[in-house]
Amino acid sequence: MPRPKQPRDVYLARHLRSESSLPEAQLWRLLRNNPDGVKIRRQHPVGAFVLDFYCPAARVAFEIDGIVHDMGDRPARDEARDTALADLGIEVIRIPASDVLRSPEAVAEAIVRYCKKR
Repeated sequence: MPRPKQPRDVYLARHLRSESSLPEAQLWRLLRNNPDGVKIRRQHPVGAFVLDFYCPAARVAFEIDGIVHDMGDRPARDEARDTALADLGIEVIRIPASDVLRSPEAVAEAIVRYCKKR
């Protein structure tokens, strides 16, 4: 059972929305108006985590990973986070930031298709 949202979770999500990376901003520009009827939230707090993009109807999170996600202990932390979210019934799809930068339209279309399929 996820813990209730705490004021700091909401504050952190709001802060992250205002500090979006370039790939996140490009993707949000394409997903913000509910494309094909799919509702996507950005920087959405769930339990102890803030998800980059979340489709509540499909219960799937999309994380945009830059190069830092390949360094140090970050892969292990990401795996633990994905497992914790899976325990809450949320699937996590990790998308390299380079893919978004290369073709934000293709990534947005794939996200919408995936959400509609689930």
